[in-house]
Amino acid sequence: MASTKDVLDHHLKCFREDDLEGILSDYAPSAVLFTADGPLRGADAIRLLFEAMVAEFGKPGATFSMKQQLVEDDYAYILWIAETADNVYELGTDTFVVRDGKILAQSFTGKITPKG
Repeated sequence: MASTKDVLDHHLKCFREDDLEGILSDYAPSAVLFTADGPLRGADAIRLLFEAMVAEFGKPGATFSMKQQLVEDDYAYILWIAETADNVYELGTDTFVVRDGKILAQSFTGKITPKG
Protein backbone atom coordinates (compact mmCIF):
# COMPACT_ATOMS: atom_id res chain seq x y z
CA MET A 1 0.00 0.00 0.00
CA ALA A 2 1.32 3.43 -0.93
CA SER A 3 2.23 5.70 1.97
CA THR A 4 0.98 9.27 2.25
CA LYS A 5 4.40 10.47 1.05
CA ASP A 6 4.28 8.07 -1.91
CA VAL A 7 0.83 9.35 -2.92
CA LEU A 8 1.90 12.99 -2.57
CA ASP A 9 5.11 12.40 -4.54
CA HIS A 10 3.15 10.68 -7.32
CA HIS A 11 0.55 13.46 -7.34
CA LEU A 12 3.20 16.19 -7.69
CA LYS A 13 5.13 14.24 -10.33
CA CYS A 14 2.00 13.78 -12.44
CA PHE A 15 1.15 17.48 -12.08
CA ARG A 16 4.67 18.47 -13.24
CA GLU A 17 4.29 16.12 -16.22
CA ASP A 18 0.78 17.34 -17.18
CA ASP A 19 -0.49 13.78 -16.60
CA LEU A 20 -4.20 14.31 -15.94
CA GLU A 21 -5.04 10.62 -15.64
CA GLY A 22 -2.15 10.08 -13.23
CA ILE A 23 -3.32 13.00 -11.09
CA LEU A 24 -6.88 11.66 -10.96
CA SER A 25 -5.72 8.13 -10.14
CA ASP A 26 -4.54 9.42 -6.76
CA TYR A 27 -8.10 10.22 -5.61
CA ALA A 28 -10.58 7.87 -3.94
CA PRO A 29 -13.90 7.63 -5.85
CA SER A 30 -15.70 9.62 -3.13
CA ALA A 31 -12.93 12.22 -2.66
CA VAL A 32 -13.77 15.81 -1.78
CA LEU A 33 -11.60 18.77 -2.78
CA PHE A 34 -12.39 21.94 -0.83
CA THR A 35 -11.84 25.26 -2.61
CA ALA A 36 -12.83 28.87 -1.91
CA ASP A 37 -15.67 28.37 -4.43
CA GLY A 38 -17.02 25.36 -2.52
CA PRO A 39 -16.35 21.63 -2.40
CA LEU A 40 -15.78 19.50 -5.48
CA ARG A 41 -17.18 16.02 -4.86
CA GLY A 42 -16.06 12.99 -6.84
CA ALA A 43 -13.82 12.33 -9.80
CA ASP A 44 -15.88 14.20 -12.42
CA ALA A 45 -15.86 17.50 -10.51
CA ILE A 46 -12.19 17.13 -9.58
CA ARG A 47 -11.35 16.31 -13.23
CA LEU A 48 -12.75 19.67 -14.39
CA LEU A 49 -10.50 21.57 -11.98
CA PHE A 50 -7.38 19.66 -13.00
CA GLU A 51 -8.16 19.91 -16.72
CA ALA A 52 -8.02 23.68 -16.30
CA MET A 53 -4.89 23.55 -14.12
CA VAL A 54 -3.01 21.22 -16.49
CA ALA A 55 -3.96 23.46 -19.43
CA GLU A 56 -2.82 26.60 -17.59
CA PHE A 57 0.44 25.17 -16.24
CA GLY A 58 1.15 23.44 -19.57
CA LYS A 59 1.60 26.79 -21.34
CA PRO A 60 5.19 27.90 -22.05
CA GLY A 61 6.99 29.75 -19.27
CA ALA A 62 5.04 28.35 -16.31
CA THR A 63 7.02 28.03 -13.09
CA PHE A 64 6.25 26.19 -9.84
CA SER A 65 8.33 26.34 -6.67
CA MET A 66 7.69 24.17 -3.61
CA LYS A 67 8.38 26.14 -0.43
CA GLN A 68 7.33 23.58 2.18
CA GLN A 69 6.20 19.97 2.23
CA LEU A 70 5.14 18.20 5.43
CA VAL A 71 3.81 14.67 5.90
CA GLU A 72 2.48 13.24 9.15
CA ASP A 73 0.70 9.87 9.15
CA ASP A 74 -2.39 10.23 6.88
CA TYR A 75 -1.93 13.97 6.40
CA ALA A 76 0.18 16.08 4.06
CA TYR A 77 0.63 19.81 3.58
CA ILE A 78 2.33 21.76 0.80
CA LEU A 79 3.08 25.47 0.42
CA TRP A 80 4.09 26.75 -3.01
CA ILE A 81 4.34 29.68 -5.40
CA ALA A 82 3.95 29.70 -9.16
CA GLU A 83 3.55 31.82 -12.25
CA THR A 84 1.81 31.01 -15.51
CA ALA A 85 1.06 32.97 -18.65
CA ASP A 86 -2.32 33.83 -17.08
CA ASN A 87 -1.75 34.20 -13.33
CA VAL A 88 0.71 34.84 -10.52
CA TYR A 89 0.21 32.43 -7.62
CA GLU A 90 1.71 34.51 -4.82
CA LEU A 91 0.83 31.73 -2.40
CA GLY A 92 -0.70 28.30 -2.84
CA THR A 93 -1.40 25.80 -0.11
CA ASP A 94 -2.91 22.32 -0.16
CA THR A 95 -3.71 19.96 2.68
CA PHE A 96 -4.39 16.27 1.98
CA VAL A 97 -5.96 13.38 3.86
CA VAL A 98 -4.70 10.07 2.45
CA ARG A 99 -5.97 6.62 3.45
CA ASP A 100 -5.42 3.23 1.83
CA GLY A 101 -3.19 4.81 -0.80
CA LYS A 102 -5.79 7.33 -2.05
CA ILE A 103 -6.57 10.99 -1.41
CA LEU A 104 -9.88 11.14 0.48
CA ALA A 105 -9.93 14.88 1.06
CA GLN A 106 -7.93 17.88 -0.05
CA SER A 107 -8.19 21.58 0.59
CA PHE A 108 -6.70 24.26 -1.65
CA THR A 109 -6.41 27.98 -1.23
CA GLY A 110 -4.23 30.53 -2.88
CA LYS A 111 -3.56 34.18 -3.49
CA ILE A 112 -3.92 34.30 -7.26
CA THR A 113 -3.49 37.51 -9.24
CA PRO A 114 -4.54 37.49 -12.89
CA LYS A 115 -2.08 39.01 -15.35
CA GLY A 116 -3.14 41.80 -17.64
